[in-house]
Amino acid sequence: MLNHRCLLLIPFLLISLTLGMAPSWAGEPTQQVKQTTDKILAILSNPSLKGPAQAEERRKVIGQTVDERFDWEEMSRRSLARHWAARTPEEKKEFMGLFRDLLERTYLNKVDDYSGEAVTYEGDTIDGNYASVKVKIVTSKGKEIPVEYRVMKKQTHWLVYDITIEGVSFVNNYRSQFNSILSKSPYSELVKRLKDKTSFPEKKSP
Repeated sequence: MLNHRCLLLIPFLLISLTLGMAPSWAGEPTQQVKQTTDKILAILSNPSLKGPAQAEERRKVIGQTVDERFDWEEMSRRSLARHWAARTPEEKKEFMGLFRDLLERTYLNKVDDYSGEAVTYEGDTIDGNYASVKVKIVTSKGKEIPVEYRVMKKQTHWLVYDITIEGVSFVNNYRSQFNSILSKSPYSELVKRLKDKTSFPEKKSP
């Protein structure tokens, strides 16, 4: 399972990648991931979006930018695994929305907690329409954390469908949780739990 600290690094990855220079030999997947994170840094640097009063608008714009790079359908399909095929088109659409909202509430709302983690690009590996973009996070305490963005090409865009942190897959982590629920309860129970998590204001940790 992903530990709490590694989970909190996900929104920081979206920001801190802009602090490192992509190697000159980096391929198109790395360059496209960097383009997205450059946009996020520009949003955070925008004076008109700074301050608590603009927090909701800031996170909304960041969420829209993330949507351009993340393949929510692919992430949802892989996270729901064998249970995806049994869903109707309407159920799939609903699940994608709930899954995206869950991730935004859990991670993107913590984007203001970014504390300057540094990241080094380590290049990418391309295999047909699939690729991995490897980076290394260096925390303020000097700990190095390997991270891998897994992306797939759709037309001319490389879209993220999974993130691996210290060898643990983000998608596999949720797949395990969802499967645990579905092994004991009907699909409607999973939907109910997702709605419960996305319907109420996020509680701040003490």
